[in-house]
Amino acid sequence: MLVFEKNALSEDIEEFILKFGAERSALLPILQSVQRKHKYVSDFAQQEIARLMNIHPVEVYSVISFYSFLHSNPQGRNIVRLCQTISCDMAGKIAVADAIKRELGINFGETTKDKRITLEYTNCVGMCDQGPAMIVNERVFTKLDPEKAVKILSEIK
Repeated sequence: MLVFEKNALSEDIEEFILKFGAERSALLPILQSVQRKHKYVSDFAQQEIARLMNIHPVEVYSVISFYSFLHSNPQGRNIVRLCQTISCDMAGKIAVADAIKRELGINFGETTKDKRITLEYTNCVGMCDQGPAMIVNERVFTKLDPEKAVKILSEIK
């Protein structure tokens, strides 16, 4: 007989499953809740979710790897996402991206050494008529230029 030791993460997952259910359709809200509380969905969390939902762990991982807003590795306290659509390209995204990288001293897909900021690209933000667009945590910024982007970052640094 297997005995599983409970920890805070396991208890959180159980709570989310009670809230959303154990059907496959509940997987995304459960993953979002785990990430919201713990900042990412660890390998252990993936295994626990799979076990408690009675699904294969690869199903859990496939959902995390599909959605750009879910992460299986620790992220910075603040997440900066720059839209990478063609409309944002045409509106000057490259200059904004260069300014952001210079300001933070990191490339897209990286986290600052102090773990304050993770920088990443994201697909359409839904602001194509107001690009370039960027999301900082859950706040959307539009009509960016390099100076405006750097000012926004200085507020979260």
